[in-house]
Amino acid sequence: MEEKIRQILREQVDPVLSQHFGGSSLTRYEDGVAYVKLTGACAQCPSAQETLESVVKDFVMGGAPEVKDVVLDTSVSDELMDMARQILSGQLKVD
Repeated sequence: MEEKIRQILREQVDPVLSQHFGGSSLTRYEDGVAYVKLTGACAQCPSAQETLESVVKDFVMGGAPEVKDVVLDTSVSDELMDMARQILSGQLKVD
């Protein structure tokens, strides 16, 4: 199922989002729910939730009826959190 969702994101959703310098990524799929992270310019867009509802959810649920819901994943990566900790502790200098 995850590969099917990734294919829908890659082939149907990303071409739409790329018009706004963005993209999408499946972060996990569990209990019929696809968790999708928006990338690029779409990640910081104030309309991200609306984009998820009007674009991503329609394509994913239309192409994979087994998916019960699509949720916007707004989590921060572990790598980014580690970098922030290093900056705050003075272990990493930023110019």
